[in-house]
Amino acid sequence: MHLKAYQRGPTPPRRRRKPSLVLAGYSRSVAAFQNQQLSTLQRLVRRLLPLHPAQLIVLGFALAIGVGTALLMLPVARNGDGGASLLEALFTATSAVCVTGLITVDTPVFWSGFGQVVILVLIQVGGFGVMSFGTLLGVLTARRLGLRSKMLAAAETKSTGFGDVRRVLLGVFIITLLVEVTLALVLILRFLLGYGYSPGEALWHGVFHSISAFNNAGFALYSDNLIGFVSDPWVCLPIAAAVIIGGLGFPVLFELRREFRTPKFWSMHTKLVLLGSATLLAGGTVFLTAAEWTNPATLGALPPGERVLGGFFQSTITRTAGFNSIDISQMHPVSWLGMDILMFIGGGPAGTAGGLKITTFAVLFFIMATELRGGTAVNIFGKRLSRAVHRQAITVVLLAIALITASTMFLMLITDFGQERILFEVVSAFATVGLSTGITAGMPPAGQVVLILLMFIGRLGPVTLGTALALRSRPIMYEYPKERPLIG
Repeated sequence: MHLKAYQRGPTPPRRRRKPSLVLAGYSRSVAAFQNQQLSTLQRLVRRLLPLHPAQLIVLGFALAIGVGTALLMLPVARNGDGGASLLEALFTATSAVCVTGLITVDTPVFWSGFGQVVILVLIQVGGFGVMSFGTLLGVLTARRLGLRSKMLAAAETKSTGFGDVRRVLLGVFIITLLVEVTLALVLILRFLLGYGYSPGEALWHGVFHSISAFNNAGFALYSDNLIGFVSDPWVCLPIAAAVIIGGLGFPVLFELRREFRTPKFWSMHTKLVLLGSATLLAGGTVFLTAAEWTNPATLGALPPGERVLGGFFQSTITRTAGFNSIDISQMHPVSWLGMDILMFIGGGPAGTAGGLKITTFAVLFFIMATELRGGTAVNIFGKRLSRAVHRQAITVVLLAIALITASTMFLMLITDFGQERILFEVVSAFATVGLSTGITAGMPPAGQVVLILLMFIGRLGPVTLGTALALRSRPIMYEYPKERPLIG
């Protein structure tokens, strides 16, 4: 009875919630909604984005080029009235991110200080690697990395495993900072003491050319590039040294730091890169110096010692960077052909160099030598070469030759430039070198678009294709009967 009376009694008034509790509950509701929306967005992104790390690297570089293009189209990025056109901004941004150096406008005249800073940032991000740069920021700001970040950084830096990604990225950052700061200090002192630059001008020119040199970009703050310094070893030699260091590749630099005193423990990769680099530097120096020795428009007007300096500098730069201390447009056609070969070979893998890389052609050379000797296995420095590497090297070279041939033929159809100049321009763009015979700005829009695509493919093609070929290997459960067609 009492229980029923109590149940039928008036309902006690509800206690009002404190404002703080109400706000806390609201915040939790909003956070839950945001988390739900974020998870939905993440699911959408995961569905839209390709799963292969190589494809994500391509997407990252394309995004960086897009952002750089938008910034360079701003009126503040250009000297004078109005902003750059879409094609001018896109070409420059692609050349900077892909660390090429080809230009359609005069960098120091056309671009303002803001535009030059944008170009410099794009060079640094592109040389370090877009995905590696993003992962490095994660390393510096957080203690843990996700699996996808490790996969992307490992694919771009050629790391041996996911566990050493953090160590590799920090090592790359330290080497980059050390080389760029050292070169910048040397150039700043030279500009201050030797050329009478103001402190601010010397600082800016030193930093800009230091970053451009180590990243093998070839952008310069002079309308004639570095022709004015052809006889100055205090400018040419430090820049050449930075280009060589960046062109060796970070795996070689890491191994030299660990095993510098014990060459017998060096890996096959390091030995191939060092031997190939030394051979190409010496051979290129002799070839270019001899070919241009009597050319008054290039080396012929210089004293003998300065001719050798000019030949060495141009040989170093030709394989990867894109600076020039002599007028490329006035060189002998045979020099252009030899430089085509040097540009096509390029530098070492997993660095800032371009081209198809020294190791690719070294592998093909040893395959040829083994076949000529009648051997059955390719042995290099006491180690047997994996047969999978044979197929990868042949595939990369043949695809590159096909792309260069098709691009050259197309540009010959739409322009009136000679075959030698067009081939030089195509190889320079694909190898991300940046040297030009002076026809880049005169290309029609369709021709400049072709060069943009060549720079993009050349910067990412060997990396993505090599990664894709390496990851596509799978066990085969059966084999077809063997048969040999006639060769030769």
